[in-house]
Amino acid sequence: MFRSLSLFAFARLALGGTILWDGRFNDMTSSSELDSWSWSNQVGPYQYYIHGSENATSYVNLDSTFKNPADTVSTQGVKITLDSTSYWEGQTMRRTELIPQTSAAINSGKVYYHFSLQRTDTNAPSEFREHQIAFFESHFTEMKSGWQSGASGTSDPLLRWDVSSSTEWNTTWEAGIWHNVAYGIDFSAGSVEFYHSTGADDLVLAHSAVTVSASSNGKDWHLGVLELPRDGYADATEDIYFSGVYVESGDLTTSVSGGAANSSSTSASSSSSVDIGTVTTLSTAMASAASSTTASIVPIITSSSVEAAATPTASDFEDDDDDD
Repeated sequence: MFRSLSLFAFARLALGGTILWDGRFNDMTSSSELDSWSWSNQVGPYQYYIHGSENATSYVNLDSTFKNPADTVSTQGVKITLDSTSYWEGQTMRRTELIPQTSAAINSGKVYYHFSLQRTDTNAPSEFREHQIAFFESHFTEMKSGWQSGASGTSDPLLRWDVSSSTEWNTTWEAGIWHNVAYGIDFSAGSVEFYHSTGADDLVLAHSAVTVSASSNGKDWHLGVLELPRDGYADATEDIYFSGVYVESGDLTTSVSGGAANSSSTSASSSSSVDIGTVTTLSTAMASAASSTTASIVPIITSSSVEAAATPTASDFEDDDDDD
């Protein structure tokens, strides 16, 4: 009886939760499709309005080589680029960002925001400038890299997880390594936890829940990068790669492959959800449970009191558009 219950528990762990929104680019043939997006024509899985003056292919590109090879559900990943034209609406910050377009409850209860990211030696993000990555409008949870504004020194090689501008986890950001991430956000309890792994490894809890004012209107998670300016350091072309992007509720999917792709969840008008999971993750979950029953906790290494840059909300621009 105990064994049966244990196997059932492992199966639940392996099968994971329910996809609320799927942003894995499987239904897109080219990033040029983003050029069709506008406030009056809100098509596709992403809102696309935070970028420079050129066409989408200058800043966003899709390819099968841009994804984590261990992610067998994603057919392609995305390369997000900053270049000399990546200034949005006259701001001094360089920005290229995609925002989930969905009416699903990605901002309610306990949810998990999944993504993988990497850099390469080609067009690497500058270590001399602050980068805010995969962030919410209020910056209650985000990734960061590069020299942090107001910090001592001139450069910083770290990839960080920040909660309200305080670093809770970090690691040296080496080229060619995929970092798999899930933000475990409890909008009801007001907390966020951090899951992490590299390459093909399953996600593990890297930092337990931190109390935070977790809030979102469901249209303010920015997949991409915002780079703060810094005197004395010239612009250079920079690329960050993302794949395996989706939001789920229920049990956390720890496999990098995630669950079965769900094209219906990308619709802006759809609020339905689809159960996800792959049988192949069951053996992985059982093996992991057999070897260790305790998640690895990465110690807090440093913190920053520097406030993140404020960014306009999507609703601000919807209002502006309506006034035109």
